[in-house]
Amino acid sequence: MTDVTQQTAYRILAYLAENPDAQDTIKGISEWWLSEQSGQPNAAAVEEAVNCLVTSGLVIASTRDGAETYYKVNRQELQEIKALLTRFRNSDASGD
Repeated sequence: MTDVTQQTAYRILAYLAENPDAQDTIKGISEWWLSEQSGQPNAAAVEEAVNCLVTSGLVIASTRDGAETYYKVNRQELQEIKALLTRFRNSDASGD
């Protein structure tokens, strides 16, 4: 995972930790979840980050017939997500 993808994944997790009822498409995640943060990533980085989060089980993908795929937090993993965010913030603050 590239640095941009990793940063994007953490930004998505941070949003979901604050908004656990949120769910949206890749486009919606880019335009709404990440739009208020500086340095909005490109669509490819968002898609790669979301795919990594789905693979890791932190995010759930759901698709209805003929509709786009929507992504939401795996509520069973909220504690793990919060722990990951804390570790990320601590390592970022120490300059690692």
